[in-house]
Amino acid sequence: MTDELGLFADEPDDRKRRAPDPERFRRRKRRRLVTALAGLFVLVLVGVGVLYGASQLMQIGAYKDYDGEGTGDVVIEVKSGDTVSAIGRTLSEQDVVASTKAFTKAAEENRQINSIQPGYYLMRGKMSGEAAVAHILSPKAKVGRVDIRGGMRLEDQLAPNNGHTPGILTKLAEATCAGENPTCATSEEMHHIAATADLKSLGVPDWAIEGASRAEPKRRLEGLIMPGIYDVKPGESAENVLRDVVTRSAVALEAAGLPQRAEGTEHTAYELLIIGSIVQSEAITKDFGQVARVIENRLTHPVMKLGMDSTINYPLDKPSLLTDPKDRDRPGVYNTYLNFGLPPTPISTASKEALEAAENPAPGNWRYFVKCYPDGTSCFADTFEQHRAYIDEARARGAF
Repeated sequence: MTDELGLFADEPDDRKRRAPDPERFRRRKRRRLVTALAGLFVLVLVGVGVLYGASQLMQIGAYKDYDGEGTGDVVIEVKSGDTVSAIGRTLSEQDVVASTKAFTKAAEENRQINSIQPGYYLMRGKMSGEAAVAHILSPKAKVGRVDIRGGMRLEDQLAPNNGHTPGILTKLAEATCAGENPTCATSEEMHHIAATADLKSLGVPDWAIEGASRAEPKRRLEGLIMPGIYDVKPGESAENVLRDVVTRSAVALEAAGLPQRAEGTEHTAYELLIIGSIVQSEAITKDFGQVARVIENRLTHPVMKLGMDSTINYPLDKPSLLTDPKDRDRPGVYNTYLNFGLPPTPISTASKEALEAAENPAPGNWRYFVKCYPDGTSCFADTFEQHRAYIDEARARGAF
């Protein structure tokens, strides 16, 4: 017989084998907890990322903006080549608008924004983007702009109604004023600087300094400011304004061909400037070449004086069409009825076209001309008898 007790003692106890192991249970529980925590952490990270991304998107769409039309005066400069964003940055930096985006967003629906020209604009502080766009596009915002045209002079001129037509120096002084409480350069300050400042420091080109130095002080800069649009910074000093304008004019004179145009002619560059100013003052553009030839023919004639009414009236600050006998008999360096040769300085601004005519006059034998049509067209004559006939025709037409 088998020992029943021994048999059962040697066989595995299934119940004992299947009994729970506490350590194993704890390990399994820890693994489940770690897995759950890891999953929760991942969910938190995902949630935070979603929230951060959403907040960033919201920030991209949001921007600071002021309310209303703003207050006070702020002068800003739009430079050549500035984009709408660049203008917005300038406005933001000077606290005209709260942010660049406030301006650019308001400008998106306004096609006129691309028409903004370089120059100075009078804005207000703390404007809404919409108000800033509307204001900068309005005519009243543009300040400091001076339009200098061919034939203008430094000094004010007498007007037909006994008033005064502002000259270049007065216009430049007026352009420094803008806003409710402006700091302006006066006309007197502008004239003083023009008469006394060192010519080279003002930007006068080297080839013109000798001729300008011989002029009486108030006429030194005559002819050295070219026709064109000049943007003057409001509040700027008279000296800085003149230096900027004369320096820019020197570049324009070089672009017009001076001093190179004088090469191959019988004149210096400064003399060509003088001739060009007389051509500009005496004729309309289509007659420039013929008037330049009349001047050349008179200058080279052995006994003929220049005899230009525009030079007589120049020191008198009168318009240049006609002169009276007492003025023609008045002694002076600008009286080309009494003196041979050219006057000592230009008598006005000369355009590029007038300078081209001075360098290369039209071919012809004319020695006389008169404005013989109401539109300013001149008639040209070789002889004085023919000239007198043209004068009678001009009077009959009501040309003067």
